[in-house]
Amino acid sequence: MTHDSSSPSPFREQSTRAPETRTPLRAFLRTESGSAAVLLAATVAALVWANAAPGVYASFWEVHLSVTVGSAGVSLDLREWVNSGLMTFFFFVIGLEARREFDMGELRERQRVMLPLAAGLAGMLVPVGIYLAFNSGDASAHGWGAAMSTDTAFALGMLAILGRRFPDALRTFILTVTVVDDLLALVVIALVYSDHITVPALLSAVTLFGLILLVRAAGVRHGLTYLLMGAATWVALLKSGVDPVVVGLAMGLLTYAYPAARSDLERASDLFISFREQPTPELERSARQGLASALSLNERLQRMYHPWTSYVIVPLFALANAGITIDAGLLSRAATSPVTLGILFGYLVGKPVGITGASWLLARLSRNRLRPPVGWGALAGGGTIAGVGFTVALLISTLAFDGDRLEEAKVGILGAVACSFLATCAVAMAIRLLPPQRRARVLLGTAERVIDLAVPVDPERDHVRGPMTAPVTLVEYADFECPYCGQAEPVVRDLLADFGDLRYVWRHLPLTDVHPGAQLAAEAAEAAADQGAFWQMHDLLLGHQGALRAPDLMRYADELGLDAERFHRSLRTHAGADRVAEDRESADLSGVTGTPTFFINGLLHRGAYDIDALSAAVRTARARAGLTR
Repeated sequence: MTHDSSSPSPFREQSTRAPETRTPLRAFLRTESGSAAVLLAATVAALVWANAAPGVYASFWEVHLSVTVGSAGVSLDLREWVNSGLMTFFFFVIGLEARREFDMGELRERQRVMLPLAAGLAGMLVPVGIYLAFNSGDASAHGWGAAMSTDTAFALGMLAILGRRFPDALRTFILTVTVVDDLLALVVIALVYSDHITVPALLSAVTLFGLILLVRAAGVRHGLTYLLMGAATWVALLKSGVDPVVVGLAMGLLTYAYPAARSDLERASDLFISFREQPTPELERSARQGLASALSLNERLQRMYHPWTSYVIVPLFALANAGITIDAGLLSRAATSPVTLGILFGYLVGKPVGITGASWLLARLSRNRLRPPVGWGALAGGGTIAGVGFTVALLISTLAFDGDRLEEAKVGILGAVACSFLATCAVAMAIRLLPPQRRARVLLGTAERVIDLAVPVDPERDHVRGPMTAPVTLVEYADFECPYCGQAEPVVRDLLADFGDLRYVWRHLPLTDVHPGAQLAAEAAEAAADQGAFWQMHDLLLGHQGALRAPDLMRYADELGLDAERFHRSLRTHAGADRVAEDRESADLSGVTGTPTFFINGLLHRGAYDIDALSAAVRTARARAGLTR
């Protein structure tokens, strides 16, 4: 163990902004924030179109389009192609994200599934109860499904617009709640809003899906196979009378997510090096396939389809369904319509009451073993933003209503979108008025987070810089030859200078397939550590990343005044190799595959590693640590 308790001198130069470490969830949230504006623009365009030329709007979406193969085919109008066809891809992406959260995210600890499951279920039942209270005894009660489902894209997009007024963990929690929401909503669509079920076609769909499961179990990885079988299942469900969008969600849930394995990354590096030495078409194809196969299919499919669903499909759905002719008569009817009021109050009141109430009740029943990952104030904001019901609400409305009632339902849905956003802004403003300590508590909460760092910091063996009793610990897995680690080093120094209550831990992860000098440099740092000079050697190595050969390392030892013979013997016998291997093993256990990778109080840092991003993460960790002390 080496320890430098003195605060290092701050670097004056600006560190180069390092590329952001992107996860599918981080990319998902960022895409949602950008697509919210596109979705809103499409909604406004639909309203303008429907009011400027109502006849043209209605007739355009009623145009029929047929796809036939021989004597068989599918004929739908344009709105149905959007609602039942293109929206299948939207729910496919939702299924992918749900699977990733279950395999790698917050829900990988199975007991944590209970809270979003209960919150999602209550967040649907309470709005439905409110809707039925308004429509009791009326035929419009059949449309209760229009009041239950949160729009994932709109909700997360609007939450992103509010910026840092709420913690990032709220976005993750709301995402998992809305995934439960979407799952149950599609079950409701299939069971309640699918009329005239044709049993033979339904049995065909079930059989085809069973074949998909068998093909998956056999290890078949050809995407075209699943695309064709999924399309066949979609057609069979359509013919059966069940809304076929459920196929998308089911296919997404079947797609495993897993972190890139180092063996796959090393194989990809070898293939690329082979191509670099002999740039032939065959090696180019092998390198491209090797790079792609290093990532899970789940992540690759998300990257492929999510921009299309966010920027094209969902806005197109809004354009096809949000258009209503607004006049004094409609507004007058809507003001007293049980359909409009049931939907509006179902979302505006039922969602926050259901989500926060179920979370509070489960926390009490479990004696706080199951608590939201955020404070109750942040959860209240999440409950109000979950009142944004749009995509599935419109989808169910078109299945449950027609004529005037459909128009009244759309008014309620659009009103809920606006009112829920305003309610969330009000919650955020109220939280900002609280004293700092109280504000931190209601935003962050005191629930234990999922710890990503598999091997805890051990001051007796780890290389530590900063106060040993600091409330925040920053662990970096790094490589002395990695240029991005070199860019991150002055950022770390600035952090240590800015935060007197931060301790920093360096752990070795030499990527020898791309940095041939990294292993020997790591062993040199350990040889210097044997003489009490780890950090001095650490600084020299990162300052001379292009000179890490054995003669260079010996020269650095001389500069530091180390025992040259002892240092050389350590290098020659690879005395530090076991210590480096221990760090590498701990990296493997924590799912680390690249450098630099940061953990803050045991949680993987998923953002950029420039000074602003890391400073914000350290401040959040410090605030959370203060709440749990």
